[in-house]
Amino acid sequence: MRSLAAANRALAELKGRAATIPNQGILIDTLALQEAKASSEIENIVTTQDELFQMDLFPDGLESGAAKEVARYRDALKLGLTQLLDTGGLIRNATLIDMYRFLKARSDGFRSTPGTALKNDRTGEVVYRPPQDRNEIIAAMSSLEAFINDDELCRLDPLIKMALIHHQFESIHPFADGNGRIGRILNVLYLTRTGLLDIPILYLSRHINQHKAEYYRLLQSVREEGEWEPWVLYMLEAVEKTSRTTLALVEGIRKQMADVKQRMRTHLPKLYSQDLLNNLFRHPYTRIQFVRDDLRVTRQTAAEYLEQLVEKGFLEKHKSGRSNYYINTALVALFLQVSEGP
Repeated sequence: MRSLAAANRALAELKGRAATIPNQGILIDTLALQEAKASSEIENIVTTQDELFQMDLFPDGLESGAAKEVARYRDALKLGLTQLLDTGGLIRNATLIDMYRFLKARSDGFRSTPGTALKNDRTGEVVYRPPQDRNEIIAAMSSLEAFINDDELCRLDPLIKMALIHHQFESIHPFADGNGRIGRILNVLYLTRTGLLDIPILYLSRHINQHKAEYYRLLQSVREEGEWEPWVLYMLEAVEKTSRTTLALVEGIRKQMADVKQRMRTHLPKLYSQDLLNNLFRHPYTRIQFVRDDLRVTRQTAAEYLEQLVEKGFLEKHKSGRSNYYINTALVALFLQVSEGP
């Protein structure tokens, strides 16, 4: 109960602080990408902040397959949020399948062929065999869908219920690949569904990545020995600690936005607008096209804005091939500081 209370307090503080950011799209775009990066690292898909942000600038020109896969995770999460809102707050199996197809760029759904087994990475030993029969998988996922969306059937605290949902999803292991990442998206979508978050911004995978061996050990101890309490405590600790990590990011973004707003009004009063400020924080790496589209100005005007921001020290100008791009270095430094911190 102490762990549950602490996790709920931290999550409530994060929800409240996130609401102070004037444009919620800033948090969805930037923090979802940080969550995508951390979640993908659990599956040994590793990329850099620079590759990730360049992926948004030049999606067709970047060589890094890892960055593209991380970006797909971010976009799969946003797809899940869109469908959550469209269904009035329901998380359907159809949404999970759509996210899986988007994430993995394939057209199948739940597993239809036997042979799936989870192995110890070090020894190769099979440690768990999930359901093999397609009908059994569909039945289990139908039961899980009902459990997720029925708030009256099981009156558990949503954080405890999230821990149970995540374990059940990972144990059913319904897809041929990508189950870990889809399961972690499911966590944050569920918190959004229950109202514990307004938008899916919890940076939860960072904690799991830092304690990956314990995560897999506790998943397995429930399967083998029914040890639910240590698993639930692990997930509650993950929520509490990553709420505080994400809160530090949100607060850092809020302070930087306030500082840039004041300095722009002082040094570039004719240039300042809330839309331009939002652009600089929604796109840590921005370009003329982004400013043109967000502010609905001409390409020449957008270029002039960016050059003035470089001249006054708000941005750094870089070149990739024949294209210029502009980096909000203070914001990128904040992401690096938090992602590499303790």
